[in-house]
Formats: sequence, C-alpha cells, structure tokens
Amino acid sequence: MSAKLHFREHINNQLVLFPERIDKDIAPDDPVRLVNAVVDSLDMGRIYSLYYDRGASPYHPRMMLKVIIYSYMNNIYSCRKMENALKRDVHFIWLAGYDQPDHKTINNFRNRVKEEIDNVFTQLVLILAERGFISLEVEYIDGTKIESKANKYTFVWKKTVVKNRAKLQQKIRALLSQIDDAIAQENTAQDESVEFTPAQLTEICEELRGSIERASAESAKDKEDKARLRELKRQAKELEKQRDKLDEYDSRLEQMGDRNSMSKTDPDATFMRMKEDAMNNGQTKPGYNLQIATENQFLVDFGLFPNPSDTLTMPLFLTSFQRRYGRFPYEGVADSGYGSEENYRFMEENGIQAYVKYNYFHMEQKRSFKQDPRRVENLHYNAEGDYFVCPMGQHMRRVGTRHDRTESGYVIEQAAYRAQHCQGCPMKARCHKRKRGNREIEVSHRLIAYKQRARENLTSDKGLEHRSKRPIEPEAVFGQMKNNMHYKRFRHFGKDKVTMDFAFFAIAFNIKKMAAKIAKSA
Repeated sequence: MSAKLHFREHINNQLVLFPERIDKDIAPDDPVRLVNAVVDSLDMGRIYSLYYDRGASPYHPRMMLKVIIYSYMNNIYSCRKMENALKRDVHFIWLAGYDQPDHKTINNFRNRVKEEIDNVFTQLVLILAERGFISLEVEYIDGTKIESKANKYTFVWKKTVVKNRAKLQQKIRALLSQIDDAIAQENTAQDESVEFTPAQLTEICEELRGSIERASAESAKDKEDKARLRELKRQAKELEKQRDKLDEYDSRLEQMGDRNSMSKTDPDATFMRMKEDAMNNGQTKPGYNLQIATENQFLVDFGLFPNPSDTLTMPLFLTSFQRRYGRFPYEGVADSGYGSEENYRFMEENGIQAYVKYNYFHMEQKRSFKQDPRRVENLHYNAEGDYFVCPMGQHMRRVGTRHDRTESGYVIEQAAYRAQHCQGCPMKARCHKRKRGNREIEVSHRLIAYKQRARENLTSDKGLEHRSKRPIEPEAVFGQMKNNMHYKRFRHFGKDKVTMDFAFFAIAFNIKKMAAKIAKSA
C-alpha cells in the first residue's frame, strides 16, 4: 500500500456514535417534524381516558400516535415493520424518543383507540380549515371498492341460505314424523306453514333424550325393543345435527341483514365486483364500498358501506359530515352515480346546493338524443291539463299512479300516461316498441323538477368550475392512495377495525398532503 494513501478513521464500536441531538441529520422541513407538531397540538383527552391509573406505566399515546401516522405516511402498514423502523430509521428513533415498543404493543394501541381515532381525524380536518387549506363549504364525493382481507372463496349467498333453510325445514318435519314418540308427533302435527326454531328443536331434543334414558333404564331385552331404541338414538342425534344447521342458517341471515352476501371470515364484508380485477373476468370478491369527500385533495370525510351501489350511500354519508362538523356542506359535487330523486331531495331539504349529474346528462345535449321521439324528455308536458303531447300532437292523459320503494325505503311516485289512438300512426314504429295497444309512459314529476335544477346548477359558471375540478379531486386521491401509497386492500377483519385502519391512513394522507403544500409554497 502506498504511504501517501490515507483513509478516514473507522471505529464502529466507539462509545458515542450518534451526535448530541438525534435530529441533527433531519432536515428542518422534513415531514416528520410536521407530524410531531400536529400530534402535539391535538386534544388527547378522550384517548387518555382509555387508560387505567394502575399497573405499569404504558408508552405515551402521543408517541404511539406519531409513530403509526408517520409509518402510514411512508407506506408502512405492518406492525412488525414499524417495530424494525424504530430500531433502524433515525426519523422513527427521534419521533419515538428512542422508545422501542414491539409489534404487539403497536397493534394493541391501534385496537385500543379504534373508537377514538375517528375523532382525531376530525380534529385534524378542523386544523386544516383553521390554517386555510380547506373551507369545509364544498365536498367532492366519490366511492371505490376496497377488497377485504377475507379469502374470495368464503362467500355466503343469501338466496342459497334461504333455499337451503327451506329444505332443512322440510327435512326436520319429515324426521319428526318418523320418530315414534308422542313428543315428536305432537310437534309435527302443527301447521306446516309454521317454521321450527332452534329453541323449539332444543326442547324437543331434551325431551327425546329423557325418553331414551327412561327406556334405557327399563333395560329392554327384546331385540325389537333394542333395535327401536338404537333407531331412536340415531334420530335424536340427527335432529340435534339439523338443529345446529338451522341455527347456523339463522345466524347467517341475521348477519347479512339486507345484504345479498357476506364472507364467512369477515361477516361485515359483502361480495362486490372490483375494478382492480387481475383476471378481468368480473369475479366478485369480499370488500367494502369506501366513500370519501375531498376538498383541495384533502380527505374531509370518509365512510364504509356494505352495498356496492353508490346511489344509496349519499344520505348517510352526508349525515356523517353533519355529525363531524355540526352542519352540512353548502355545496355537494358528485358524478351521475349519485343522481337519484332520493339524493336530490335529501340535499334540497338540508340546504345543500346540488352539483350532481344524473343519467343522460351528457347524452341529452346530443342532437340524436333531442330528436329521439321515444324519449320522455322530448315530450311537451302541459301542467294545467296534466297531459303530455306525443310527437303527432296527440294528448296522453294520466291513467294512474304507481308507488315504488327503493332499498332504503324511499317512496317514488310514478305517474302513468297513455295515448288514445296509436293505430295507423306513421310515427308508431319510431315512437314506441309496443306491438299492440297505445303508448304508455311513466314519469316522476318530482325527479323531473330536480333534474331541471341540477341542470341549471351544472351549466352555470360555478357548476362548470366544479365539473372541471371533480375529476382531479376524489379521483386523484384514489390514484395516490392505491398507486403511490399502495393502499389497495384492508388488512383487518370486521368493519370496526377496517374503519380504524383507514382513519389512520386518512390522517397520514392529510398530513403528507399538508407537508407537500407547505414545501411547495415555501
């Protein structure tokens, strides 16, 4: 080796390896400092109340909250990876003050605060409003489906359960008719329209067991008596088995409620068609319908729903906003998936200006749509006479009213109108497809009025502004969430834990977005 060659001294076992301040190598504008400052400004009283004043002193909740939020900001969602980061990453070491909770402690903390973390998210949004990042006056609403942790082969379909339960009732009735016992015969003689319950079958089984024990005590010596006793024991065992199966079916139906499916391992998850389908075969998977509201690409509200359709989620979701911030937003912006009569009415009654598209909003502006005589929208309506005018000038009089009920219980009033003479009309082939009889239409006058107001809002200057911003509001958030932060699948079972997990993510997302905006404006 040349005598002129020199290296810096390398001693990795020196007594003092780190500098006096552990944050010496952390930049002043690093997002970890913003996490530290934001969490220090939060009111933690409700979280403190979750702890007991006895036993060993736990890790400080602020420290635990800082570590988990910063982990989510860096796409670290595993408690074991958080544990490793607390030993290797100087940012985590400084944030934790060199505390090193293990993965079990981190997971226990998340479960402990699952009822209160939603309140922390609300506090953060209010801080964003105070600092001028958002106004909480408008919310852009959209939804996406997130896959559950449950396996895709754990499905339970409601129609199948109902069908199998009906078959089981017949088997139970047939079995009771075979049992040569007064108890069973008495229960079989009931009206066949009356269904058995697990509790009733339990009583019958107990009485049958008592009969069997009495017969065994008599120690019958006749072969026929012994054979009959063995058969009775077998039938009693089979009845208990069918009782347990009936109890399982009833439990499944109770868990599903109004849903059409559920997962065995995650009963709160519903089977839905996912956009992120690697096989492109439209396979249903267990998941949740995640609804978010954004403003300036900050998350201001979120909710998880079991129904795959976005239409039915809006009233409950808007109520969530009111519960968080004490009022409804002044303006609501959403795509045509939310354009229903029920949603328009809910927004009107609660003072929300609706910038919500409806079906055919874009199509009705095309010439082909406007010139289509089959479209009810193109027929003239006379409000005083309560009739429509067909393309040939014939009056279509009102002939009745029909009431439809949506899945949520909302009642829609449909007015029916019928033409008087369609035979021989030159427009008949283009006007309607009925081979016989006169043309009939059904319309909801309330929905027509709501669509008219929505059209006026959407085509106004403010409506055009909202329409241009809507694709870059929730859609951009979904893109960052799934592609940049790799949050594509839930990692917990049960709606309560899934909601807790996304609340942590939403807090981390907002702080990360705030740090980026602060750095951009600096």
